[in-house]
Amino acid sequence: MSRSPVDAIRTRFRALLSTTRFTQFAGVGLVGATVDNAVLFLLVELTFLGPVVAKIVAWELAIAVIFAINERWTFASHGRVGPRALGRRFLRSNVVRFAGFLVTLAVLSVLVYWFDVWYVAANVVGMAIGFFVNYTCESLYTWKVHREQR
Repeated sequence: MSRSPVDAIRTRFRALLSTTRFTQFAGVGLVGATVDNAVLFLLVELTFLGPVVAKIVAWELAIAVIFAINERWTFASHGRVGPRALGRRFLRSNVVRFAGFLVTLAVLSVLVYWFDVWYVAANVVGMAIGFFVNYTCESLYTWKVHREQR
């Protein structure tokens, strides 16, 4: 028996309201943000890279760290087990987080180049805005929290 679209939306919305998962995701995001900002700062200050190119490198490193922690902690009871399933989740996570990355990169670029905001501060503002895109998409698409647990 198939459920109605309203029931499907309601199920997904309820899955997003997990206080524990949201708190864990935010904590992991803080670790990722620290990695992202540290790498961004080091690349801009110690290399010839500008803020936008350095952000791309910092982002991918932070994504790998965030994924590993989320896989083992935040979403440990969700998703299929096995190397193939893990690889698919990692690819989906990169695709999903790319949307959040585009938000962050757009905010960083606008704040740095139009408003002369310090690049690290602009990055933090962008990450805060992209956080909600990432939480929603990671929960529903990467780990499919609205489905049964492992």
